[in-house]
Amino acid sequence: MNESKQQPLNEQEDGKKMSNEAETDVQAAEAGGKAALEAEAAEGTEQEDILAIKDAEIAELKDKLLRAMADVENMRRRAEREKQDAHSYAVTKFARDILGVADNMRRAIESIPDESRANQDVKNVLPGIEMTESELLNTLEKHQIRKIDPKGEKFDPNLHQAMYEIEDPSVEPGTILQVTQSGYVIADRLLRPAMVGVAKGGQKRSEARVDEKV
Repeated sequence: MNESKQQPLNEQEDGKKMSNEAETDVQAAEAGGKAALEAEAAEGTEQEDILAIKDAEIAELKDKLLRAMADVENMRRRAEREKQDAHSYAVTKFARDILGVADNMRRAIESIPDESRANQDVKNVLPGIEMTESELLNTLEKHQIRKIDPKGEKFDPNLHQAMYEIEDPSVEPGTILQVTQSGYVIADRLLRPAMVGVAKGGQKRSEARVDEKV
């Protein structure tokens, strides 16, 4: 009788033990799954951090590349500009020296009185001097050296140097009436300003015209 009662108790204990073991296994499995998920999430976060770092490095390298390309382009443009300037202005010193020759030639032509120009000897020589002057100016222009003869133009301090003022009410103030020495420019730079006499006072001014048809 005692043996028959003992057997069910043992079976109950065995069942309870098995249930506990199964529960433990489930908990272990859940814990393992949670750990795996956490490890996977951590791995994913780490990969995202690595990708973010790589993206930042790529962006930095791209920025450096663009800056380097811009620097190279600026250097190329500067070298091209310097090359062009060297080509355009290499003869500046020589040009300044040769201007004295052109000035003397012009003075020689202007110094001949009108009555002397009728002389046969002068007639024979003067055209040659004028042709030589013309050829000299043409040669200068081939090297972008251009003469400034601003008589009748408005005074421009960037191109002209006022030597004196002349009273002349028939023209606007600031009009150049006399040129004592011609000026020259080389390319887009002033080589020598023109020495001029400028009108002072004056009453003649440009009047705005109103179109009555409008």
